[in-house]
Amino acid sequence: MSWHLKEKLQKYLQAETGTIVFAPGARTGFALVYPNTYEVGMSNLGMHIIYQQINSRSDTSCERFFLPDSKTLTEYARTNTPLMSIENQLPLHKMDLIGFAVSFEMDYFNVIAMLEIGKVTLLSCNRGEEDPIIIMGGPCATFNPEPLADIADVFIIGEGEETIHAILDSYYEGRRQERTRYDILLDMAQLAGVYVPRFYQPLYSPDGIIQQIDRLDNVPPQISRQWIKDIDSFPAHSIILTDQTEFQNKFLIEVARGCGRHCRFCMAGYCFRRPRNRSLDNLKKVVDYAATMSDRVGLMGAAISDYPDIDLLCDYILQQGLSMSVASFRADSLSVTLMQSLASSGHKTITIAPEAGSSRLRNIINKNISADDIVRAVDLSIRSGVNNIRLYFMIGLPFEQDQDIDAIITMAKQIKQQMSALGSKGKLTLSINPFVPKPFTPFQWLPMNDLKDTEFKLKQIKSALKSIKGIEVLVESVKEAYIQAVLARGDRRLGELLIKAHNNGGPKGWRTAIKGSQLDESFYLYRERSKSEILPWQHIDTGVTNQYLLQELAKSAEEIITVRCADNCRRCGVCN
Repeated sequence: MSWHLKEKLQKYLQAETGTIVFAPGARTGFALVYPNTYEVGMSNLGMHIIYQQINSRSDTSCERFFLPDSKTLTEYARTNTPLMSIENQLPLHKMDLIGFAVSFEMDYFNVIAMLEIGKVTLLSCNRGEEDPIIIMGGPCATFNPEPLADIADVFIIGEGEETIHAILDSYYEGRRQERTRYDILLDMAQLAGVYVPRFYQPLYSPDGIIQQIDRLDNVPPQISRQWIKDIDSFPAHSIILTDQTEFQNKFLIEVARGCGRHCRFCMAGYCFRRPRNRSLDNLKKVVDYAATMSDRVGLMGAAISDYPDIDLLCDYILQQGLSMSVASFRADSLSVTLMQSLASSGHKTITIAPEAGSSRLRNIINKNISADDIVRAVDLSIRSGVNNIRLYFMIGLPFEQDQDIDAIITMAKQIKQQMSALGSKGKLTLSINPFVPKPFTPFQWLPMNDLKDTEFKLKQIKSALKSIKGIEVLVESVKEAYIQAVLARGDRRLGELLIKAHNNGGPKGWRTAIKGSQLDESFYLYRERSKSEILPWQHIDTGVTNQYLLQELAKSAEEIITVRCADNCRRCGVCN
């Protein structure tokens, strides 16, 4: 045991406001794990939401665990200390239940690293009666749990506020009846929105495609994604504040959940449908509470500018003497009040996400904003005193042509000229990421764009813009994007590959792991799926029908726009 490690965790704890700490042994311990650093994890609102739900019970205490930095990892290894929690510095392997919040595919490597450091048995099939039950939730758990299916015991499919209580109730009842681990997991598998992968076995044909998914016991054929019907019934705001996060004591408030814009590339838009807004009265009460905790508020949601009472909410926040920021907004619904509120709160940069440079390609992906919308948003920003602009683009989108890449370059030049004409000496930043066709979107059947072609297009954009003062181009790691694509679209066979990669240094060991396996990366990346193929995630039911996804894929090829969700809409299947 290292006192240096305990002291470091205690310093995190001392810097926090709002932490709930129970004496060790007073309640059953639940390890809430974020597979990334403390600074990243405590910036994730989902962590706060589940933390509050678990600690609201009378039988369970939540202990948080985060990925140590490289220097601290070395100290853990040197002293043979198991990964410890923030609250009471308890070892991970001593917890009764372990819950991972998994938001990003590249964090799969960190999941394995943390289990190993925590001295927890990696494979679920090797865990015994005394081992903790490992639960995984979050976006990745919902849209494709299969790459981690040999590691997790239980997945929460969909929004977890209600499901976590059902799981805990089932667990305690099983313990009371002295049921075996197998029977406790079988009981959990009967719960709505709970997937226990050991009871589902994919069988593969010689070409590697899934032939069928066998159920090994009396479990449902499909697991239904859960979503909160009345989100006002569940608070969603910061519980713990600290200056040691990306947001530094900013009080986060969820304004809305889900999105009804039908962007065809967006997994979250399909897996967290339907769109739901919190009431203005409810949000005002949360803002009042926020004012007792912080002087800064961050509004969270898929598109804050789509919130119907956004101007009234902005006015109310500023009236309380608070500054504000937003997670995202859309150029076509940005209001003068919202823009001026951001400016008065000290914002120096606004972010606009055209995603594609041409209107043709925006129609294909159903990103229904026009060039005029973008010009108007830039104009509002500069005239409000926010002089820096960031644009998000994707390359390698379906049906992309050379002129679509040229359109990104043209748009960047035109916006920079517009900024200069308005008197702005600010920076224009292009953030460009390779497109990954995600599960449960209309593009789930399509192949990834060729890696070399993607790299060529990125070089083309950089070369065309490098001589223009005040423009920078930022690019996500292309190689990591292609690993992410394999993990996003992969099957259960990737679990062994992840462990091998971990043993070879994590993401850096991916290439070595692939070469030493029977799996072909191109099988996951570049193969167009048959529309009749059994996909790895096919036993998950998000509510959106395959028929609707296929209709959207056909409409994308014809460049036809789909309008946003409306009341009493029955198109996609979620609200039926």
